[in-house]
Amino acid sequence: MHGTDGTPVGTGFFDSVDEVAARLAEVGYLASTAVATTVFLADRLGKPLLVEGPAGTGKTELAKAVARLGAARLVRLQCYEGIDEARALYEWNHAKQLLRITAGRDENWDEARTDVFGEEFLLSRPLLTAIRGEEPTVLLIDETDKADVEVEGLLLEVLSDFQITVPELGTIRAARRPFVVLTSNASRELSEALRRRCLFLHLDFPDAELEQRIVRLKVPGLDAVLAESLVTVVTALRGMELRKAPSVAETIDWARTLLALGAGTLDGAVLRDTLGVVLKHQDDLLKAAAKLAPA
Repeated sequence: MHGTDGTPVGTGFFDSVDEVAARLAEVGYLASTAVATTVFLADRLGKPLLVEGPAGTGKTELAKAVARLGAARLVRLQCYEGIDEARALYEWNHAKQLLRITAGRDENWDEARTDVFGEEFLLSRPLLTAIRGEEPTVLLIDETDKADVEVEGLLLEVLSDFQITVPELGTIRAARRPFVVLTSNASRELSEALRRRCLFLHLDFPDAELEQRIVRLKVPGLDAVLAESLVTVVTALRGMELRKAPSVAETIDWARTLLALGAGTLDGAVLRDTLGVVLKHQDDLLKAAAKLAPA
């Protein structure tokens, strides 16, 4: 299926929702039906996928999992306050351009200008790299909410038409549309213009049953009863008003810690000695220690 400009609409990674769930599980990502359905639709419709939710719920890992199962190259744009067009789209290699101009002093400026604004001097950054790729590509625009509002304007052309305009070279269109995942921790509200271009998925912390499955998958040597006890404590921690709730990755780290220590139960002593694996602020540690009853 192709768009009006001839660019393929879908990325062609999946044939069904069930296939998405099964193949994600094969690469270690256990997805709910809602997640699998949204990923399938993003793939089939060729739409960017905006994944929003608390830190540590598997947003970035979802993009990595799709790349692994699709045997695709992962191109990551890590957003941060102050990121600009040069870091997101492209920039010119000014040092190399200067050397070229210096070496060609006998040439007239029109000849030199045509030369120094050629492909040899163009430095592709993540967005342009993903657009120009001819192989299967997953473009991860991570923590979009950390970038300034102005950066969203840079994304609109890419996400609307899958093209980038370089004034000196013209418009560069995607030969093969990448699978695009934007993540946001909702630290600020993203523009409606950006949201309209995306399918939306909210990822919250998994329920206890799913998190136990994740822990058992990632830490296969952990006893089932201990895994259940661990997830119960983590769920209780997330219910407290902490500065930073434990992420799924930290739950897995805690499980690996218990396994490494040979702990058979999560009793009071073990809990007290290992709580720093999942809580990283002293006031959170003090609050949790005071509220958690010994296992």
